[in-house]
Amino acid sequence: MDEEERVMLEGDVPKESSFEGRLQLKNFMFMGASQDASSTSPRRSQRLSTPQLAASSQRSGSTTSGSPSKSKKRKAQPESLKEDIDASSKKPRSRKGTPSAPSPSPSKKRARPSSSYAPPSTYAHLPTLPDAIAPNLLILTIGLNPGLQTARTGHAYAHPSNLYWKLLYSSGITPIPCKATEDQTMPARFAVGHTNIVARPSRNGAELSKGEMDEGVAVLEEKCRTWRPEVACIVGKSIWESVFRVRHGRALAKGEFQYGWQEERMGVVEEGTRGEDGEEQEPWEGSRVFVATSTSGLAATVRPEEKERIWKILGDWCVKRRKEREDVVKGEPAEEA
Repeated sequence: MDEEERVMLEGDVPKESSFEGRLQLKNFMFMGASQDASSTSPRRSQRLSTPQLAASSQRSGSTTSGSPSKSKKRKAQPESLKEDIDASSKKPRSRKGTPSAPSPSPSKKRARPSSSYAPPSTYAHLPTLPDAIAPNLLILTIGLNPGLQTARTGHAYAHPSNLYWKLLYSSGITPIPCKATEDQTMPARFAVGHTNIVARPSRNGAELSKGEMDEGVAVLEEKCRTWRPEVACIVGKSIWESVFRVRHGRALAKGEFQYGWQEERMGVVEEGTRGEDGEEQEPWEGSRVFVATSTSGLAATVRPEEKERIWKILGDWCVKRRKEREDVVKGEPAEEA
């Protein structure tokens, strides 16, 4: 019998193994500060030892251990900090009891003059266009103002894209095709003249102001009183809008305008009216008003076929009226216009 068997039979307890190379886990256990250093029991998590009720209340938004909720944190922010936050979001807020001035919305812009407007000095180097006007006209066409090419050449409606001369012929106002270089011969040849509501040249109508267009209305009225054409043909709706605005003190209402003959007349001379020379003028019923479409190549709101249809109404009247005049010259009785 060896020594180990003898010890077991005799009931002796064997000594604890003391192998130094084995990892001793108890030496690496964390010992809590409240625990005795000699204690070998491991430290339990405080969260696991918290009652279940406290955990549920923590999930529902109530505070534990005195820590404030998120909503309370927001309320606890200093007033100055809240103003900074509001300022960064472009929504200024004032302190309690102090009214804050409304800040302008970033989407709204200050009222400024049209960026297209060009003052008269822009094209002051260009000459103005002379009127082609004379007594006893059948039609006096009234345009907006001379374009740049018209001002440079000195002839009305000189730009190649302008339909003025084409529409005069296709409507029957002129019996033969004419060119811009013939503009000054039109009153004597066909009893057709031209003028403008604004004398100064510009690149387009957007470079003019409503104010200077309105100022030109009185000049047109005086030209009609002086030369007394049978018809004042307004070449473009915008010109008639100025005439209407000056006469009635308001803009045209929706549905109030249509191309063609108008009920109002221009250059009316009432009985007892005296001219600039002080002499009493002969009463006159005024020129009939026909509003035609613009002939500019930039005016594309009306289709070409519609432009021709509208101008043809005036052309048919002109053909008939011209024949009546010729009949009067020949001694034949004239029909009513």
